[in-house]
Amino acid sequence: MQFPSISEGVIRHNSTENSLSRGKEYDRMGSVVDVVQRGAILQAEVEGTEVKPYRVTLEFDAGGITDARCTCPYEYGGWCKHIVATVLTCDRQPDKIEARPTLVQLLDRLNPVQTQRLVQELVAEQPELIELVDRQVHLMTNSKPATAARKPRQSPIDVTPFRRQVRHILREGIRELEYGCEHDPFGEALSELIDRARSFSQNEDGESARCSADTARVAILEAITQGYAEEWDELNEYGGEIYGINQELNEAWSEAILSTDIDEAQAVDLQAMLEAWQDELQADFSMSLAALEQGWNDPTLLEILAGTLSEAEFWIEERPDFTTDLALIRLQILDRQDRDAEYLNLARVAGLTEQYLTRLAESGDVETAIALAETELSTVQEAFALATTLRESNHLAEALEVAKLGLAFSGYELYNFAIWTGELAEGLNQDATAIEAYETAFSSQPSFDLYQRLQTLAGKNWKRLQPKLLQALRRADSWNSEAAKVDIFLHEELWDDAISTVNKRYIYNVGLAYRVMDAVIAHQPDWVIETAIQNADEIMNAGKSEKYNTAIEWLKRAKAAYVESDRQSEWQTYRRDLVLAHGKKRKLMALLDTAKL
Repeated sequence: MQFPSISEGVIRHNSTENSLSRGKEYDRMGSVVDVVQRGAILQAEVEGTEVKPYRVTLEFDAGGITDARCTCPYEYGGWCKHIVATVLTCDRQPDKIEARPTLVQLLDRLNPVQTQRLVQELVAEQPELIELVDRQVHLMTNSKPATAARKPRQSPIDVTPFRRQVRHILREGIRELEYGCEHDPFGEALSELIDRARSFSQNEDGESARCSADTARVAILEAITQGYAEEWDELNEYGGEIYGINQELNEAWSEAILSTDIDEAQAVDLQAMLEAWQDELQADFSMSLAALEQGWNDPTLLEILAGTLSEAEFWIEERPDFTTDLALIRLQILDRQDRDAEYLNLARVAGLTEQYLTRLAESGDVETAIALAETELSTVQEAFALATTLRESNHLAEALEVAKLGLAFSGYELYNFAIWTGELAEGLNQDATAIEAYETAFSSQPSFDLYQRLQTLAGKNWKRLQPKLLQALRRADSWNSEAAKVDIFLHEELWDDAISTVNKRYIYNVGLAYRVMDAVIAHQPDWVIETAIQNADEIMNAGKSEKYNTAIEWLKRAKAAYVESDRQSEWQTYRRDLVLAHGKKRKLMALLDTAKL
């Protein structure tokens, strides 16, 4: 597979101005060396200020880069300069890429004896690999855990530390509240503790190991919930429930109950505890109690899992509010147990479109997933999930087909989804779809970068597209659209639109107002003078000495506009009046002299 061509618009979107600039410099200096491609993975070393080069890894498909990583400590969002440099080098100097065999191709050259010898030699060099080999052999052969594998716990887990930790978290949090703390001092720590309990058995190998861990998880959750309940009276004096913790406990208990073999006596005891906690904590544990009552042997559930109950039949009666949440928990468990057919049946009947369609695609039934997508998709999230799944399985054309459907929806993920779709379409040379996607993204969150990308892609059709974008830009009213408006309106020399943008909120966007004034000073000097003097006078008349520097910035632009329009005498008159009114304000007068106003 050839490394795809990556447009500068894509690079710019995925990097900051600084990393883009530095990346270009590294590319020009030839800092990217030892570029090796193995299938759909490319690795390179980038020489920087450190003695040891940084290592960049790019994963890609025909639609573009799907993942980019670097060993440098960069953590400011987007691609670091080393990734940018590598992408630029590969795009502009493809002859530097050395094609090497993939792991599969290398192993295909070996016979079984040679493969065994290879593994033995690798383990001899890195002895810790034996544990990974043991684990993988067990998974591949589906045999019982070897002697060296992790064994089931033989003694009951000591849950005392968990209860003690809950008590410590709550008491320390109450102490913070007593000292005037205004934020939630409990939630994060308790959530982490509950998450530890929820994930306790998920990584265990072997049925007996999982059963032992599931039992331990129930014990840990009991300790956490009981510790929480014991502190409730004092906690209640400070507002009652910690935000979201009751719901987290309800979900954790539901998952633990459905993951554990609970006999009849244990079920009776657990029901009594849950009902008692529900009353004591003023909580809603109805989902946990339903999970306990239904288990996996509920007649309706068995019909669903067997595929003999339709969605219409399931929803004909009114269902509890937690029905969907409980179904999602069941799906997580079915997924861990590789019960694909039952997973699909439950997702279909419960109306969980995202889970149903993505699992169809994952299982290879792409044709059915695509056909259902046309009628079943209703949200950006569903479309994004299915399109991503299809792309990961190398069905790029199908992924783009689904993504186009999703562009018609609205939702908080629309911008990111539209960008993802546009970049995939660009990589597949589907410019019309890329334009549609970027136009959707622009309407959701305008930016000068997107405007330029659309102009490049539109080519000779730009005159037809540009008015639509400008209309969308004028309608944009989000807090972060002001900078995009100023950038684009000034670029297009739409002075009145730029002025209108900062006239609305110029006090809160002083930098934007300065930019517009500096740009329109030759075209709208009267507006510059009026606005600048109005703001400067407000500061000076109020005697806000800490803002005198801002007043000077306004006055600089007022003077420049007077000079630009050949009205220096008017400026001199205004300045004399200013000195008469504020001459005793020494700091202000000193700043005026320093600025030569």
